[in-house]
Amino acid sequence: MAKRAAVILAGCGVYDGTEIHEASAILVHLSRAGAKVQMFAPNADMMHVVNHCEGKPVADKRNVMEESARIARGEVTDLAKLNVADHDVLLIPGGFGAAKNLSDWATKGKEYSVKPMVEKVIKGFHQAGKPIALCCISPVLAAKAIPGCELTVGHDCECEKWPYAGVAKSMVELGCKHVNKNVGEVHVDKKNKLVTTSAFMCNAPIHEIFDGLGVMVTEVLKLV
Repeated sequence: MAKRAAVILAGCGVYDGTEIHEASAILVHLSRAGAKVQMFAPNADMMHVVNHCEGKPVADKRNVMEESARIARGEVTDLAKLNVADHDVLLIPGGFGAAKNLSDWATKGKEYSVKPMVEKVIKGFHQAGKPIALCCISPVLAAKAIPGCELTVGHDCECEKWPYAGVAKSMVELGCKHVNKNVGEVHVDKKNKLVTTSAFMCNAPIHEIFDGLGVMVTEVLKLV
């Protein structure tokens, strides 16, 4: 029987939504594994819209679900309709949308909160003993929703390869156990059924990120 995967998107584009390459890689690996996928997104305004050529916000208003439909090829469901009982596993790609539209990490740092609907879904899967996979910046969602969990966002020593290593230190300060992992590796928190990997938190070739996400998908499906 096919494993039923719920994927939460947060818009379309690395600077204000879901990281497109991460989402696409996850969908490819889920497809290869024979999983049945349903995509969800909040039906809400984006925090802001960013011109991806310049990396600067513009005076525009867009909806998270409508933008996510670009990745989902139109097949996206309002997150409010997600029923944990209908799915076996939850996956959330990264991109700044996870830190802007699924939480307010981007503006508040360690004083952040996860959007109530997103937190409810993550806690629902966790309490039901169903596995969760997060990559890139999205593990910050678990740090709040599953206090004390084990996770990775890559390495905790900043350098050219790991420009966002400060996030790892923040995870520790929030009470989580951070485990340094390379881009092709994942960390599996067996107690919490949580699988995480760094993806674009690492300045790595795209094929290495694709392969690392493949490991993440393989490992999380093993926990179903």
